[in-house]
Amino acid sequence: MMTAFTIERIEARILDIPTIRPHKLSFGAIQKQSPVIVQLWLSNGATGFGEAATIGGPSWNEESPESIAHAIDHYLAPAVVQQKAGRIEHVLQRMDLACKGNTFAKSAVEMALVDALSRTLGLPAWQLLGGKVHESLPLAWTLASGDVQCDLQEAQLRLEQGRHRIFKMKIGARSPEADVAHVTQIARGLPERATLTVDVNQAWDGNTARRYLPQLIEAGVSLIEQPVAKWNVPALAQLCQELRGALVMADETVCTPQDAMMLARANASHVFSLKVAKHGGLLRTRKVAAVAEAADIDWYGGTMLETSIGSAASAHVFSTLGGQHHGCELFGPQLLVDDIVESPMPISDYCLQLPDGPGFGVEVSVQQLNRFDRKLSGQAPIHVDLGHHSTARA
Repeated sequence: MMTAFTIERIEARILDIPTIRPHKLSFGAIQKQSPVIVQLWLSNGATGFGEAATIGGPSWNEESPESIAHAIDHYLAPAVVQQKAGRIEHVLQRMDLACKGNTFAKSAVEMALVDALSRTLGLPAWQLLGGKVHESLPLAWTLASGDVQCDLQEAQLRLEQGRHRIFKMKIGARSPEADVAHVTQIARGLPERATLTVDVNQAWDGNTARRYLPQLIEAGVSLIEQPVAKWNVPALAQLCQELRGALVMADETVCTPQDAMMLARANASHVFSLKVAKHGGLLRTRKVAAVAEAADIDWYGGTMLETSIGSAASAHVFSTLGGQHHGCELFGPQLLVDDIVESPMPISDYCLQLPDGPGFGVEVSVQQLNRFDRKLSGQAPIHVDLGHHSTARA
């Protein structure tokens, strides 16, 4: 019986995987991802994998690859080893008691547990998470090279390949005028079948957003992600009320179900960007999504640029969600020079096809894990180029 199995052992390792090109955001540019891969063993011999990835190390939030691995090794694993594997909510509660915050670390442990349990039952993880609603999700690609011609060539190639027709641009590192000009050039160069969104990554204040977002909408932008600081809920609410022709999406502002309730009450978001790591796990992602559905707020499947492990886990939980959605951006594996699974999730007809195999439906390559393991390879920690940081808060 499932209740007889216990969590036997948990191991966390940091990988260092270069990206295929610099990935530029408002707070800097990354050329390497350092995901923390968690492997969890059950007493019945089953094993599962989870992942916690941060964009730019601690540049995105308070957790870093090093802090995630430390929290798992020294606090979370001791709190849940020997606990009954099937009691996932109980495991989450024990992690909360052992360690405040650290949602990325907790999500990786919970992810590995769900994978192991699903494999024990011979079922895809989505069956443990409520049942699949979607067979596939429209898949976005982020244009973040910073160069107009490079971005347009990337977009055209992915359109021709039938992989992506939703494109998101990372802005906020340059002046607002330069960002508007850059986005406008990209928008004019895209064919009509493409959709364009922008992510300001909290770089603008309320007045800057009110002044320049209408120009982006006029250029053809349809979805605007986190234009102001995560604390600036009044500005988000005002933008939701005033802007016409585009939707405002909260990302850093919506992490917990309580955050979701606050935004819903304030009418401060049209769309929630869902990310398993920031919500603290798969089950808690569903709780945030439930608030969105109850409040008539759409959702979007976000990414922390995970490998295929974290991307597949996210795809499984996104596949179970109701309500109106705007696809997902689980393109992380494509941005890395190589993956750590035998076969990535397939992409066709501009959509990510959701896996149905046991667990998260991807098989991890031990050889690839060892290839990128920081301790085995001797690579340096992640580096973020902050060359444009002085203009990130225009």
